[in-house]
Amino acid sequence: MSGGLVSFWTFVSRILGLVRDIVITGLLGAGVALDTFVVIMKIPSVFRRLFAEGAFNQAFVPVLAEYKEKNQSQIESLINNTFGTLCAILLLVTILALLFAPIFVLIFAPGFYTEPLKKELAIDILQITFPYLFFVSIVAFSGSILNSYQKFSLPALTPLFYNLSLIVAAVWFAPQLEVPIYAIAWGVFGAGIIQVLIQIPALARIGLLPKLQLNMQHPGVRKVVYLMIPGIIAGGVSQINMLIDTILASLLPTGSPSWLYVSDRLMQLPLGIFAIAIGTVILPRLSSLFVTEDKISFSNTLDWSIRLILLIGVPAVIGLIMLAEPIILTLFERGEFNSQDSLQASYSLIALAFGLVAFMLIKILTPSFFARQEPKKPMFVALASMILNALLAWYLGFSLGYGHIGLALASSISAFFTVITLLVLLKLEDVYRPSSGWLMFWLRLIFASLILMVFLGYFGQDAISLRKFSNLTQIIYILKMVFLGMGLYIVALRLTGIRIKDFLN
Repeated sequence: MSGGLVSFWTFVSRILGLVRDIVITGLLGAGVALDTFVVIMKIPSVFRRLFAEGAFNQAFVPVLAEYKEKNQSQIESLINNTFGTLCAILLLVTILALLFAPIFVLIFAPGFYTEPLKKELAIDILQITFPYLFFVSIVAFSGSILNSYQKFSLPALTPLFYNLSLIVAAVWFAPQLEVPIYAIAWGVFGAGIIQVLIQIPALARIGLLPKLQLNMQHPGVRKVVYLMIPGIIAGGVSQINMLIDTILASLLPTGSPSWLYVSDRLMQLPLGIFAIAIGTVILPRLSSLFVTEDKISFSNTLDWSIRLILLIGVPAVIGLIMLAEPIILTLFERGEFNSQDSLQASYSLIALAFGLVAFMLIKILTPSFFARQEPKKPMFVALASMILNALLAWYLGFSLGYGHIGLALASSISAFFTVITLLVLLKLEDVYRPSSGWLMFWLRLIFASLILMVFLGYFGQDAISLRKFSNLTQIIYILKMVFLGMGLYIVALRLTGIRIKDFLN
């Protein structure tokens, strides 16, 4: 039920996110403004996922679970002092970013520094949008508290307000400005304030509205920081890899960052709806099981999560690869975003889709270490993965000349490296013991996947044919292929003895 609630609100948010991206790409096209915006927004976005949704969440939730079980009277003190410490760190980082914005641009978008227009635009956008990191980190902190008390809905639906804010900015305010991208940047700033305000009533209802206290010597705070520092790397490896790709993409021809952005946004749909939702729900569960020393249930929860991710992720990979260009042209090919942009974005989408299952599994496997308050091993794995990604990105993207496609492929390969290494570690530590029936599970999954591939291959249309139809017809075609494909896949699984609802229960 909890996973269903998170998935539902995440699904609504991702759909609104797609609408947001359709509006923005149609308004700006794959040109200088959109390239600059997507690259610069990666900076606060990655910091957000490292400090807030990634490392902080995975560090704070296990400590809060421990206090709930063993030290109930000190929970408010833990929350208040963690809140004060987080605010102090975020305020310092935000001030530094605003004061040294040109240096941030030089580090994270070196390719923009040689072009005066891109450089000026990048600095302005960074200074407007970076405070969003402060606001959204407070939102993530609130979400960690609410999730730990089985209040999953509000944290899951909060991103809706970000997407709505940007849609309003793009539709109503951007056309009135000489440089429309500034309206969208201010929409980001406004979204952060709105998201903070809507957390207050929910926290007040459970009596845990944080108060600003600052004691960095508090034992709970010290434990959170201890877990968080390695978690900044381990918890956000995929985001750091995407940031590396973004930095390198700034050195590629104009349009490359935008093509990667469109590909990544489509990848975020299954990743956010399912993997992040399942990871959000199982982290408090695994943390509690670790505190109570229930090793069997810990392993079974992990095993269930992996199987569910495979059941959902494999058909998503097949659909994104086989329908890459039709999906992109249907959703994004309008206004300034043309057919060449759709083609190039589809190439990077295919390259990223190969790694989708690995990206999803990382969201499940990494919390299993943090739930046991053992962040160092995934940190070292993440470091190795980042080095591998950087080397592969440079080799595939620049040495072999595959450009943005090479960058996307490097991310996929490094994600598989991360997953395999984490699984080996969990197995060697006897934390994860695969339950029986894996061979039959794989045979059934392969059978259903082959049925889906045959269906998409036989009834699928190429992009040239699809462009002859109206946009409404294109949308109906994509929806038909998605829902019929899903139905056929579920029926094929059912014939082999697998029922999705059994996993969801």
